[in-house]
Amino acid sequence: MPASQAPLLVDSPPACPNCGTTFAEPRPKYCGECGQESKLRAPSLLEFIQQLGGAYISTEGALWRTLWRLLLLPGQLTLEYMAGRRRRYVLPLRLYLTISVLALLTLRVVTSEKIEAEAPVIDKTSSSRAIDLKNGDTKNIQIGGLWGLKAGMKDGEFFCEKLPESMCKRLERRLTLDHVSLGKEMVQLTERALNNLGATMFILLPCFAVWLKLLFWDKGLHYTEHMIFALHLHAFWFAMMLLLLINWEPLSAIAAIAAILYPLIAVHRVYRARWWSTLLRTFVLAILNISSIALVLSSFALLTLLT
Repeated sequence: MPASQAPLLVDSPPACPNCGTTFAEPRPKYCGECGQESKLRAPSLLEFIQQLGGAYISTEGALWRTLWRLLLLPGQLTLEYMAGRRRRYVLPLRLYLTISVLALLTLRVVTSEKIEAEAPVIDKTSSSRAIDLKNGDTKNIQIGGLWGLKAGMKDGEFFCEKLPESMCKRLERRLTLDHVSLGKEMVQLTERALNNLGATMFILLPCFAVWLKLLFWDKGLHYTEHMIFALHLHAFWFAMMLLLLINWEPLSAIAAIAAILYPLIAVHRVYRARWWSTLLRTFVLAILNISSIALVLSSFALLTLLT
C-alpha cells in the first residue's frame, strides 16, 4: 500500500508509538516504559464520554473534594495549598477560570432574553433627555460617577461637560438618534458591557491581591500567595452568582449572606489575625475593592459607550 494510503492508526505496532520501546512477546497490554496501551484503535463514543468524565469530573474525586472545601470551609483551599497539599485539589487558576466562565455564560443566557424586553423607552416629548454620568434616574442613563462628567439633551439642545471634543461628538450622534435606533443602540451597549464583564473581573483580581498584600504586610506572605487566596475567594463569589441566577428567594438569600460572611471567616482563618484586626482590615479591604470595581467598571462603561 502506498505511504499516502497507509492507515493513520496501526492496531498492533511492533514498538510503542509513544516512546519507541520494542514490545516483548507475548505482547503486554501496556508499554513497560511509558504505560501507553500496546493495542491501538479508534475510540468509541462511549470511551470519549468516559474520558471526559475521568478528566474533568472524576480525577479521583479532586473536583468534588475541591468544591466541598470551597463552598463549606472558608479559606480551607488556600490553607491546603500553602501547606503543600496541591495534588488533591483543582489548581486555583483552573478552578477560578472554570467557575467564572460557567457563571458568565449562565449570566449571558439568563439576561439575553431580558435585554430587549427591558430596553429603555425614550419619551421624545420630554423637555430633558440626558445622560448623567454621575447621577442617573429612570430617564437618565448612568455611565459612571467620576469627575462630574455630564452629557445629554436639554430643551432640544445637546450639552457636554468636562469631556474631550471627540467624545462629545460621538455622544451627540448617539443621543440624536430616533426612538428605534436609540433603543437598538442601548441593547448593543448592554450586550457589550456583559461581554466586558469577564475581562473586568480578571483585571480586578491582581488589584485585590495588591490590597491584601498591603493590609497584611506583617504576615510576611509573598504576593503570589495573596493571589492564591484571591483566586479562591473570587471563585466562591462566582459560585454564589450562579446560585443567585437560579432566582429562588430562599437560595438567593443564602447566597447573598454567604457572599458577605464567607470572606470575613476566610480572611480570619488564612491570615490568623485577631477578630478585631480581621474586622478592621476586612472593612478597609471592602472599601478598597469597591473603589477598584467602581473605577474599572466606569472606565469600561465609558469605553463601551464611545466605541
